[in-house]
Amino acid sequence: MFYTKEMIHKEFKMATQKDERNAMKKSYKHRIEYLKALKEDMIEAPKNFSNLNLTTDHLQNLIDDWSAPKPIDAFYKRIFNMTYAEKKAQEELEYFDLTKGEKVYKKKEQVDTIQ
Repeated sequence: MFYTKEMIHKEFKMATQKDERNAMKKSYKHRIEYLKALKEDMIEAPKNFSNLNLTTDHLQNLIDDWSAPKPIDAFYKRIFNMTYAEKKAQEELEYFDLTKGEKVYKKKEQVDTIQ
């Protein structure tokens, strides 16, 4: 059985729903277990994942990130080398005009479509 991107997303969403059932305490247990099982499957039967651009290193990065106390900070640390809050503060500074004392957003250029 070949895995597809859609199948992996659907199964991960189901693991997320299991984690969210316990509203008392935030838990990522089912997501971590799913990613570990997926990694084991990839090691045992790599041909089932040949159609995906996914490696065991990618899965291990996700396992490490979800295992952290604050997964979003772990994601941002790995990608941007700063926490989520630090990245958002940096973005705020990029869009803040000190002369006017207000936020300034860059306008997207409109692309003419051929009809």
